[in-house]
Amino acid sequence: MGANTDTKRLLHFHEGNAEMKMLLGGKGANLAEMTNAGLPVPPGFTVTTDACREFYASGRVVPPDLNQEIRTALKRVELSKNQKFGGLQDPLLVSVRSGSVTSMPGMMDTILNLGLNDETVEALARNTGNPRFAFDCYRRLIQMFGNVVFDIEGVYFERQLHRKKEELSIQFDKDLPVEALQQLIDQFKSIIELRTKREFPQDVFEQLELAVEAVFRSWNNQRAIVYRKVFDIPEQQGTAINIQAMVFGNQGDDCGTGVLFTRNPSTGEKMLYGEYLTNAQGEDVVAGVRTPLPIAQLEQEMPLVFNKLAQTAARLEAHYKDMQDIEFTVEKGELFILQTRNGKRTAQAAVKLAVHLAKENILSREEALQRIEVEHLNQLLHRAIDESVKLDVLATGLPASPGAATGQAVFDADTAEEWGRAGKRVVLVSSETSPEDIHGVIAAEGVLTSRGGMTSHAAVVARGMGKPCVCGCDEVRIDAEEKLFLAGDITVREGDWITLDGSTGRVISGVVELKEPEVSEELRELLQWADGVRKLKVLTNADTPEDAVKAREFGAEGIGLCRTEHMFMSAERLPVVQAMILADTLEERKAALEQLLPMQQGDFEGLFTAMNGLPVTIRLLDPPLHEFLPKLEDLLVRQEQLKHRKTDLQEQSKLDSLIRKVRGLQEMNPMLGQRGCRLGIVFPEIYEMQAIAIFRAVQACKKRGITVLPEIMIPLVGHANELKLMRELVDRAANEVLGVEIDQPAYKVGTMIEVPRAALTAAQIVKYADFFSFGTNDLTQMTLGYSRDDAEGKFLTHYVDQGILPKNPFQVIDTDGVGVLIDWAVKQGRAHNPQLKTSICGEHGGDKESIFFCHQTGLDCVSCSPFRVPLARIAAAQAQILLGSHVHPHVELERSVSSL
Repeated sequence: MGANTDTKRLLHFHEGNAEMKMLLGGKGANLAEMTNAGLPVPPGFTVTTDACREFYASGRVVPPDLNQEIRTALKRVELSKNQKFGGLQDPLLVSVRSGSVTSMPGMMDTILNLGLNDETVEALARNTGNPRFAFDCYRRLIQMFGNVVFDIEGVYFERQLHRKKEELSIQFDKDLPVEALQQLIDQFKSIIELRTKREFPQDVFEQLELAVEAVFRSWNNQRAIVYRKVFDIPEQQGTAINIQAMVFGNQGDDCGTGVLFTRNPSTGEKMLYGEYLTNAQGEDVVAGVRTPLPIAQLEQEMPLVFNKLAQTAARLEAHYKDMQDIEFTVEKGELFILQTRNGKRTAQAAVKLAVHLAKENILSREEALQRIEVEHLNQLLHRAIDESVKLDVLATGLPASPGAATGQAVFDADTAEEWGRAGKRVVLVSSETSPEDIHGVIAAEGVLTSRGGMTSHAAVVARGMGKPCVCGCDEVRIDAEEKLFLAGDITVREGDWITLDGSTGRVISGVVELKEPEVSEELRELLQWADGVRKLKVLTNADTPEDAVKAREFGAEGIGLCRTEHMFMSAERLPVVQAMILADTLEERKAALEQLLPMQQGDFEGLFTAMNGLPVTIRLLDPPLHEFLPKLEDLLVRQEQLKHRKTDLQEQSKLDSLIRKVRGLQEMNPMLGQRGCRLGIVFPEIYEMQAIAIFRAVQACKKRGITVLPEIMIPLVGHANELKLMRELVDRAANEVLGVEIDQPAYKVGTMIEVPRAALTAAQIVKYADFFSFGTNDLTQMTLGYSRDDAEGKFLTHYVDQGILPKNPFQVIDTDGVGVLIDWAVKQGRAHNPQLKTSICGEHGGDKESIFFCHQTGLDCVSCSPFRVPLARIAAAQAQILLGSHVHPHVELERSVSSL
């Protein structure tokens, strides 16, 4: 089409299908699919994502000849409706709606009732015999046009609208009389002239051209950019535009509009779930301006429409094999379907849906597993209200998104973001949220609105993010200017603590005790299916028996990383550790280590007991010794204070000695200094104590019938000779403690590969290693030359924003750099020891994309925090389903992952 034969700029609905989502966007592809299936879809066409990409490639200029192509396409819509765009007899009105490839509810712009001007509004009034309806449509158009096309803040129009309703003592927009609407139209036109120095266009084709340009622009508005970042949506996708004949839900009481889910999006229960408003347009429902009615009530008011809607919903769910989110309009008793898409859902609902659709034979188990967004599972592991605690319930609204959150009340999105950045927990409180508030919703622990229903913007976005949300809580009277809300005779001001229970709709005063989550039967079943598919084992990072028990409950198959330094930080042990570090002689150091030995043995016995029968990988002491000592700055302050007091000379002398020791242990770059195996080589007695403690714990557990599979990890090895030396130390300790029972059970010794040289010389290091565990956090720091603390606090965000790096490499494995080192080390290691066990144990072990990489590279295990174990189990199964068993590393990794 058009001058550029390489792109398709425009397709009528009947020319497309659901497989053309990348070109037509999700909305356009589904409108095409429904049109071809014979469903009641108003006629229209889609301006494609190709045209959007042309728009941005040419510096935000509408592609040449596109407007003429749109005019030509519009003639076909005019014929099918027997109306004329801009006509003075029976005018055709159209909607101009964005439609991204990946669903982004409310993030981009829409304009309704386009084609009205001072003349066509009179024609619409005559034709319908309903002047109030015609002028209401015109008022809405000018308001939306001013906001979307001319970037005028909505508050200027809303202020006039509220004044008019107050003046006439009217609560709802639908009750405004014709005269009031005409006055508002004049006021809205004046707002546009005052703020833009141009008039609202009377030429309907100019309206259409400006609307198309504005919707293209909205792809890069602030809220869309923020949303894309949060949900990892590629910028190059662009948005399509759907231009469609209007149908009207605001012509009277036999009209209406609504949103319907084919199942409950909060719980996954099989039921029709949604809301509608009579005598309203679609934006009224999702904007939360009026609190809508439950869909079940439509059966009483319009039984024929309800039955047809229920049949259509069942048909669409069966066709798409997923819960559908359907927008519909009823015009004079006739049903029209404006959109269907796979519905946003909570994690609880996602799991239940996947399992139930498989049991209903709509999906296979593998398809059900692929339906799960693994990050979504975090929601299932959030805490909930502890019902045994006495609650001070302030108000109750609609339970729009489950879970519980406690935070300080804030009354605007900017404050929520600012306080969130400062580390405060906040709850965003607002009459209703709009897409412009996305940054505040992201920053908040939860969202409370006084208006809006279960399908309002706040509800949909909160559910998608897994945040608790209470909507339509009209018991709460919000004063945004004074930054407070009233609930009965209670006043809650900005900064006061409140708790939301998104599962029941309760708003509770103060901080409430939250309880740990429970894993549902559906999730257990889904995880069992995943375990039957995946090849990667999932271990956990755990330093305490409590963490180990929790991880095992979540399905961990062992401990992939126990950081022993965390065991030394308690108030009881720290003085002994410090005595060991500050010892002047080897004898003094050994005396302190003798005190630590039984403590360490107890630690390891606890872990072995919790993981009875599963492997436990224990990393010997890793951090530099100065981390266990007081900070030099604090000691110097203390020294200065002592100078000005009459004090014990012995105390001063001790302090001076301590300062000298701390200074002596200080390093310019501790991460690259005397830590890890370097510490064990310089002070072998420390590693010897830990090794003896491990083997004594093994011995003690065996006597109690505990099956122990110990693995000892030597950290920070960069040279084969380091591991050789440390392995000999461990073997001596094993021989000393276990004697003839040294192989019962067989223990393993391996290394954490976190130094690039270790990866490059893996063929030499593997001679002394039973396993490689890649410490991806430090390996990333050393490979990229980034200090994580400094990078994430200073430049890393800019790098990702500007596209220098595709992702934060501390969250997702840098496959082109760090990944190449891992791949090389695995291949070299296995070439010399086919039985070599390989895993990762950094934070990447709980990241989906990184798990896909590990699957492709042929690693045996990933290890992650206890609460990410279920996520890793599902992701490992998805990797197996999508990539199979024999995929070479790095082959189409990015494409495979993004296709999810």
